[in-house]
Amino acid sequence: MKALTVLRVVAGLHAVAICLQPVFAGIYLDGSPAGLRMHEPTGLAIVFLGLAQLLAATIWWRSGGRWQAAAVSLLIWVGEVVQVSMGYSRQLAIHIPLGIALVASTVALAIWINRQRVTSRQTDRQRVAA
Repeated sequence: MKALTVLRVVAGLHAVAICLQPVFAGIYLDGSPAGLRMHEPTGLAIVFLGLAQLLAATIWWRSGGRWQAAAVSLLIWVGEVVQVSMGYSRQLAIHIPLGIALVASTVALAIWINRQRVTSRQTDRQRVAA
């Protein structure tokens, strides 16, 4: 149960942070360089949040949770690494649609994770560990 709670918190933070990215990009495109100054560090933080989510999802899976959370977290994290490299190289034809896909998939995964229940297998492992 603890692993699922940690995963829920990390996935929620990850989803909120990634939803801020289009806002920061819009501020920049509206003519304010402050938008880019917020967009860049947030993008790097999102990669680290994605890695933390992958770690939490893997721990949850190995403790009896669903493997799909770890698999999708891995795909999202790889996409985020590609996203950052496309942003730095100014490949906007890839950066923008990939960003849209990452926002949608990260939010969808956070919602899915928050709908998961603790299974009896997880509960049994916690009783044995106690």
